[in-house]
Amino acid sequence: MEKFTAHTGTAMPLRRSNVDTDQIIPARFVPYFSWKGHANALFADWRDDPAFVLNLPEHQGATVLVAGMDFATGSSRESAVWALQRFGFKVVIAPRFGDIFRGNSLMRGLLTVTVPAEVVDRLWRLIEADPAVEVTVDLERLQVRCADIVQPFTLDEDARRRLLTGLDAISDTLRYADEIEAYERGRRAALPTT
Repeated sequence: MEKFTAHTGTAMPLRRSNVDTDQIIPARFVPYFSWKGHANALFADWRDDPAFVLNLPEHQGATVLVAGMDFATGSSRESAVWALQRFGFKVVIAPRFGDIFRGNSLMRGLLTVTVPAEVVDRLWRLIEADPAVEVTVDLERLQVRCADIVQPFTLDEDARRRLLTGLDAISDTLRYADEIEAYERGRRAALPTT
């Protein structure tokens, strides 16, 4: 996992609420457990509409997705995280996320930032008025910045530490490999025998 300290990029306004993981990537596109090839399936059922935001040329290359209330609710689908990452998103900003999705995202290095709905609305208006406006998400300072917006956010300290250091949960645990091995050696002697 790459270290994440701060990211600045253009943003895409997804003016939809209650987007579930099957809308992010429909089940028919995830018959296998791999994170490759999911970019083209992102929001697949909406992409036939030329006016859908992913199809608009002014938002191509955006790395920050600004979504509505209750983004990524529903099933535990890691492919939803992978599809967003493979499309190029580094950050998703929304007023509220599905808990399972948020956990999966933070474990995979996709930063999910919760801000008030009013801030999302202001970001949407700024982005739509000027698609080249940049949004900065600063994990060290716990801030979202765009034009005159400086919005603090909170994040679980353990997830924040892992993102800042670039350690996924396994790498983080392996930092304690010597202590784990010593514990296991001592524990074996205490186990019952048959």
